[in-house]
Amino acid sequence: MKITFLGTGTSQGIPVIGCACEVCQSEDAKDKRLRVSILIEIGDQTLVVDIGPDFRQQMLREQVQKVDSILLTHEHNDHISGLDDVRPLNFKHEMDMPVYAHPRVQKILHQAYPYIFEGTYPGVPRVVLHSISKDQPFYIGDTQIIPIEIMHGQLPILGFRIGNFAYLTDTKTIEEEELKKLEGLDVVVLNALHHFPHHSHLNLEEALEMTERINSKRTYFTHLSHMMGTHSSTQKSLPKHIQIAYDGLHIEV
Repeated sequence: MKITFLGTGTSQGIPVIGCACEVCQSEDAKDKRLRVSILIEIGDQTLVVDIGPDFRQQMLREQVQKVDSILLTHEHNDHISGLDDVRPLNFKHEMDMPVYAHPRVQKILHQAYPYIFEGTYPGVPRVVLHSISKDQPFYIGDTQIIPIEIMHGQLPILGFRIGNFAYLTDTKTIEEEELKKLEGLDVVVLNALHHFPHHSHLNLEEALEMTERINSKRTYFTHLSHMMGTHSSTQKSLPKHIQIAYDGLHIEV
């Protein structure tokens, strides 16, 4: 399984106009973070988790030729607002795009994109929604995907486990029953916003504590605010088995 980090930032993770902090002024490419998203290549399937406003730019940068399915963790704009940009993939491959999401998220998609789901205008994105929940694993081709319920503050959202890999973003807490689904991981991707307390995201200290509970062999931190500090300075403070992810990073699991 090959993992590509399409984006590792938040709306605070991209360079901020007029900001004089070390990240926003950095010339290191690892500090240029688009909105969080990941691409998973497994067997003959190419999956994308979350499609924010930078989706088109990320696809072009990585020269992605085909996406077989999209998985959505939750309905916040920085995770869904690239939906219109599935259109070129529809046209190129003459296929409707399967999108896997919780029914609550699907409702928001209908509200945000009525022209996709209710209109008859020619040329709109072609999307087929599939319902998922924490209660039932599902398959895309031969690949089993196990949804993990995580709490984004007071909002229940989904992470995903595929084999010995798990992707968990926008996490604040995880119930013990859901943590059991994460036993025996080789790699986990987990959010770490910055150094300060936050009501709906893990900060760095909390992410390190969560990493110990999950006990994966390797951990990559994502969903990083510019207030985290530069990639190089933050990485120096971490154990070798924990790494700060960056846009365009490729790993094998």
